[in-house]
Amino acid sequence: MTTTVTKTVTGTLPGPAAGKASRRRARRILLHAVLAAGAFVTVFPYLLVVLTAFKSRSQLNSTEPWLPGLPPTTANLTTLLASDFPRYLGNTLLMTVALTVGQLVFTTFAAYAFARLRFRGRDALFGLYLATLMVPGAVTVIPLFLIMRELGLINTWWGLLLPHLLGTPYGIFLMRQFFRGLPAGIEEAARIDGAGPLTVLVRILLPLCRPALGTLAIITVISSWNSFLWPLIITSGDDTKVITVALAGLKNGIGVDHNLIMAGGLIALLPMLLIFIFFQRYIVRSVVLTGLK
Repeated sequence: MTTTVTKTVTGTLPGPAAGKASRRRARRILLHAVLAAGAFVTVFPYLLVVLTAFKSRSQLNSTEPWLPGLPPTTANLTTLLASDFPRYLGNTLLMTVALTVGQLVFTTFAAYAFARLRFRGRDALFGLYLATLMVPGAVTVIPLFLIMRELGLINTWWGLLLPHLLGTPYGIFLMRQFFRGLPAGIEEAARIDGAGPLTVLVRILLPLCRPALGTLAIITVISSWNSFLWPLIITSGDDTKVITVALAGLKNGIGVDHNLIMAGGLIALLPMLLIFIFFQRYIVRSVVLTGLK
């Protein structure tokens, strides 16, 4: 009795309970260690980009890659900003905005038609369209290029934007699934009051679709900003050159300037970093939404 009272007063757990708590603590420590290691592996390449961008060529050759160059230099960033690089940055911004707006508008209309409107062959057409998700993007590059050449759209903004401006199978699938998850009674009540399909979509359903629209916008912004293969193939002049193609062009000269390339990578990375900082909550919500849908 004395021993039991003493253990209760001092807070000492019985043997099995203490062992279970110890194992739980060990698993938690192991989990945090694995997560920390994964975070380090993920962040380390970006850290190298930042460190190298602020090094001179002599510092790059005389210091370890993971150590900063002292004193840091902004000569690489100044060189790029004094060239046509800001122009390419503006082209990329214009392309991203145009594709995002186009995706949101046309994808929403197509998804609403597949989800709510009834017409012959609707499900078969949607299944056929959705099957294009299984086709690798590289397979369609040459046919798309030939089509743009026949239309005279090589090295033009229309040629750059058209293949992705009118919606993508994934975006239409995402929005269609979200529309199908909304209560049908809301739409039926609006139609009883005399609202047409367009009114129902714009004034009733779209305000309820903000999470899905935010998800689609984030996915489109990231994919458009990082797009490389199609802009590389369809454009050749400075008027339509985007930042990813410009970065690849920095490696064409004799004697690659890694400091300059890393400085360009840092400039290209900053907008995405700002988007993550200011829209982190919406990005996490988009990941959850795409996982649930």
